[in-house]
Amino acid sequence: MKYFFKKGIVEAGCDEAGRGCLAGPVFAAAVILPPNFRHPLLNDGKQLTEEERNTLRPIIEKKALAWAVASVDHAEIDQINILQASFKAMHLAIDQLHVRPELLLIDGNRFSPYFGIVHQCVIQGDAIYAPIAAASILAKTHRDEYMKKLHEEFPHYDWKQNKGYGTPHHRKQMSVHGFSPYHRLTFKVDLSIFEEEVVEMSEATMQAAELTQILTP
Repeated sequence: MKYFFKKGIVEAGCDEAGRGCLAGPVFAAAVILPPNFRHPLLNDGKQLTEEERNTLRPIIEKKALAWAVASVDHAEIDQINILQASFKAMHLAIDQLHVRPELLLIDGNRFSPYFGIVHQCVIQGDAIYAPIAAASILAKTHRDEYMKKLHEEFPHYDWKQNKGYGTPHHRKQMSVHGFSPYHRLTFKVDLSIFEEEVVEMSEATMQAAELTQILTP
């Protein structure tokens, strides 16, 4: 893990979480780490367990020279598309930093320039540079926390586990219950296989009920 891209300047790592989800907002974080920050667990947030991410989150938030987390909700994602929403969430996080960075380290290969600050895109940067890894952890943990709250409102989608990603269970529940107010309507989801299963289940249930009526004296 590298701790800076260019020595002697203030660098902010930026990353997002929830870009590929079917429901909920996209979150982004910006983090400026002190030059002497080191932690043996620090890595790409996706490579860590939930327990490891939750261990690192308060450490990063306490030790960082500056950090911020922002989000763009599902409705705006549908309006401007997920790529632009991810860039906007990063911009909103950078806006909140109380220390102005001289360089933005962006995870990925594209970014919408932030006025007045140069940026460097790094493919798989969250596994290479510590500030991006820290940002990935904050974005992921803050979003997971938010999705667990939404789960309480719509428990059948199991967002506390899948966090809004298109797992088989999540998509199957979408075929049963439809879209929630938090689903991204512009995301194309093939629910046909699950809809067929639902029909078959419904027919089987009706047949069982009819059989029960016949057999009941």
